Amino acid sequence: MICLIPSYEPDERLLMLIEQLTAMDDMSVVIVDDGSGEGYAPMFQLAREAGCVVLTHAVNRGKGRALKTGFRFLKEIGTSGSIVCADSDGQHLPADIRRIADTISAYPGQIVLGSRHFTGEVPLRSRFGNAVTRKVFAFTTGTAIQDTQTGLRGYSVSMLDWLCEVPGDRFEYEMNMLLEAGPSGIGIHEVPIDTVYLDGNRSSHFRPLRDSFKIYMPIFAFSASSLLSAGIDIVLLMLLQWMTSNLLLAVVFARVGSSIFNFAMNRNYVFSRSSRARGVGKMAEVARSAPRYFTLVGVILLLNYALMHITHEQLGLPLLAAKLLTEGALFVFSFWAQRKFVY
Repeated sequence: MICLIPSYEPDERLLMLIEQLTAMDDMSVVIVDDGSGEGYAPMFQLAREAGCVVLTHAVNRGKGRALKTGFRFLKEIGTSGSIVCADSDGQHLPADIRRIADTISAYPGQIVLGSRHFTGEVPLRSRFGNAVTRKVFAFTTGTAIQDTQTGLRGYSVSMLDWLCEVPGDRFEYEMNMLLEAGPSGIGIHEVPIDTVYLDGNRSSHFRPLRDSFKIYMPIFAFSASSLLSAGIDIVLLMLLQWMTSNLLLAVVFARVGSSIFNFAMNRNYVFSRSSRARGVGKMAEVARSAPRYFTLVGVILLLNYALMHITHEQLGLPLLAAKLLTEGALFVFSFWAQRKFVY
């Protein structure tokens, strides 16, 4: 089995981990130096002398790119057995790495996650960050995962091609992997591990603002698409209501116009990764997703009219206020349904 370790500006904890891993008879270690620089060359030389394979990036290219460099290397040499990815900062115990490696054979073709349960003294940014990301992931995919940010993960060799194709070069790569697992038919299995934080997790190279933005990009993109579509819908609704004084007619034709725009935006920009993950051609993807999308449009249209009728015609709210309230209520349902059933 292989332990793949992406490493950027490591300290002596990497050497301690290497010593413990190489003591296991069936464990080989591959390290990717992600542009740490000349100052860290002696440490990586010690890793080579300990029997590790060390791959080197000339400049820092991000954790996702480092992992893919390792995956491509393993594919090229025709490795066999299981692959476990671990961080170099001492947060993953050798016993947990071994537990993940032993679990892979029982769940071939699935992502095996070493999931922390965040008990005891956990740094606030780690506890809060994982809680938020866990909820975002569940909302985005409909799948609940205890630890979406864990760096301890196991894979079968058969997954190497797919792992190299998942988009992302930095920390968003690991989130993209989880997002694309479902559409690719890849299961996710979690194994509980110990939660270890050293020095308040100061060794982490995670950049809260920049990397979080990339992780949450699917939500941002869907929100932007929905806001643009809602703007078109509102303008058409107000115009058609003024011209016809018929609420049902206005709601129906406004939704038809905005839904065509929304379908094009979501298929091409928001959920495009799902079709790439399945290897589906453009026309085939339109033929597959269009009937599902417009069926969903019909369902939402009925809900939209019902809520508009209640809030505007029965409760007497102004048309614009009723429309905004209705769209807000249907936003969450629409995102979940599109991610789960359409794309």
